[in-house]
Amino acid sequence: MSLRRGARIEMLQRRAVVLAQMRAFFAERGVLEVETSSISAAATPDPALDSMTAIARVTTGYLHTSPEYMMKRLLADGSGDIYQLCRVYRDGESGKWHEPEFMLLEWYRLGFDEHALMDEVDALLSALLDTRLRGASKRITWDAALQSVTGLTRSADTNSFSRMLNSHGIDVPEHSSLNDVLDLAMATVVSASFPPDALTFVYDYPAAQAALARIKDDERDVAARFEVFLGKLELGNGFCELTDAREQRARFTSENSSRAAAGQVEMPIDEEFLAALEAGLPECAGVALGFDRVVAAATGAQSVADVVAFTHQPPSP
Repeated sequence: MSLRRGARIEMLQRRAVVLAQMRAFFAERGVLEVETSSISAAATPDPALDSMTAIARVTTGYLHTSPEYMMKRLLADGSGDIYQLCRVYRDGESGKWHEPEFMLLEWYRLGFDEHALMDEVDALLSALLDTRLRGASKRITWDAALQSVTGLTRSADTNSFSRMLNSHGIDVPEHSSLNDVLDLAMATVVSASFPPDALTFVYDYPAAQAALARIKDDERDVAARFEVFLGKLELGNGFCELTDAREQRARFTSENSSRAAAGQVEMPIDEEFLAALEAGLPECAGVALGFDRVVAAATGAQSVADVVAFTHQPPSP
């Protein structure tokens, strides 16, 4: 009888090495390691994320999908540059590269814009993945990546993108919006074109796909957001942080409206986070990397279930 399902002990030893390398990287740069609570009275209203509830005797809270809100409260309180390695929880996420419980590395740098933060992400991942990388990292705008692979631009309609996705054997959910199919196109067809042995940074995302990022160009409808990929595997997501509390509240309200329209439960808005923005979040950029995915990339593992001690994936038949 097997005692557990998950990574071999040898893999856990390699995972521990990657963890130590990450901590050394930030120690060398004077970035403070912090810990925040996993439970909050509020939750993200992002329609793409489903929070898990944490029920106590008297109150019901939510397990965080990211430590972002609490870390920004620390930033507003004068913490300076900070990072955190922690467990996060997202309901309904299961698959080759998804677990409902996983480890996230998240950090924030004061005075950085998204390009300076891409430089630091590049430095960290290049050190961790040195045996897997064969070429120099590449940076490309979201629009350029989309058009170079699909031949379409953001001005194309939903049906055009749906037909393109169908031609690649990808089903488009019924009633998908233009933003939904654009996101699906990037996550599937476009990312599949990225080199498997080099990092690809995609930046200048559409504003509609950047709920917590600063809008950098209203005329082009572009936000200061980037994602980093190894081949088609997304490793991280970062951006210049929105510091306007009024604008952030409006975005939360809009996301809850989208949840309601889709039949999802609306989430309580994090008033303490908004109060921190109101008090003054310093100019900064932040990024979150999926630690389990980074370990898998560093070791050549074929799924995140191969690099965690205990997997939530169902047993093989």
